[in-house]
Amino acid sequence: MDAESLHRQSIIIDGLIIANWSRSVFENMRSGGLTAANCTCSVWEGFEATMANIAQWKRWFDEHGDIITQVRTSTDITRAKAEGRVGIILGWQNTFAIESNLDYLRVFRDLGVRVMQLTYNTQNLVGSGCWESEDRGLSDYGRDVIDLMNDLGITIDLSHVGERTGRDAIEHSRKPVAFTHVVPRGLHDNPRNKSDDLLRFGAEHGAFIGASTYPPFLPTGGDTTVDDCVKAFDYVIDLVGAGNVGIGTDFTEGHDAAFFTWLRSDKGTGRALTKGFPGRPPNPKGFDGPAEYPNLTAAMVGAGWDEDRVTGVMGANWLRFLGESWGD
Repeated sequence: MDAESLHRQSIIIDGLIIANWSRSVFENMRSGGLTAANCTCSVWEGFEATMANIAQWKRWFDEHGDIITQVRTSTDITRAKAEGRVGIILGWQNTFAIESNLDYLRVFRDLGVRVMQLTYNTQNLVGSGCWESEDRGLSDYGRDVIDLMNDLGITIDLSHVGERTGRDAIEHSRKPVAFTHVVPRGLHDNPRNKSDDLLRFGAEHGAFIGASTYPPFLPTGGDTTVDDCVKAFDYVIDLVGAGNVGIGTDFTEGHDAAFFTWLRSDKGTGRALTKGFPGRPPNPKGFDGPAEYPNLTAAMVGAGWDEDRVTGVMGANWLRFLGESWGD
């Protein structure tokens, strides 16, 4: 089957997008053939601000219902594909929004938040992030958070946690965790990237890996091409197995420099955590945003991947994992 037909027939799932959401972004997602994506609606926001973000999403589901639909189950993803709409999985990149109240997890799950990252780069009440100077591991409160997330069917995301916190979470969770958007450190030595040992350890416990195409975390940096992304995927597959790998682009369409300053500062207002690309970093050449998902499929086919590997990594693997994680 040619790449265009293969892409058109496949389930395409992105493990993380953190765009400046608008109708034009939703249109780009659909034009690229995206079936569903984990869409960030909370990073440094507390309870009240996160509730406001979700309220805005509820409005968007009404206003742009011809393009997007909310996803709560894996069946919603296959329904979105059949209807030609983009399935939106509400997700967090931090558990900051539950503050010190575990019961808020129940509220947000009922509102449709299905993926939560434990920490974002630095320390919170749950554990340590990858940019914290000392990784103290998972707190007792963090263990309680994981226990309730398991009970509620909320997927645990470890993309920005520290090494020790990540291992603690994998060991404690009764359900397999996910790294929704990550690059192995063996491919490029960056504090944000996860060690090969941690990713292997996670895969041994059923973890799922969303391979990121974010150039700052790849060895080719700002010169990254779509073919370099496929080579990086090959590295991840060799590390953890093809069935445990999907895509997690970390696309940031539409954001300005002020957003990235906020994102890269501790708690949104503190010290700068990362250096390098000022403002919005470049996307891979040939894979410049959600409208160009077909180019990724074509690059996989061009690299000699068989159909099963292509359809698995582009979305079928994510679909299986999410169904299991959510208890469908």
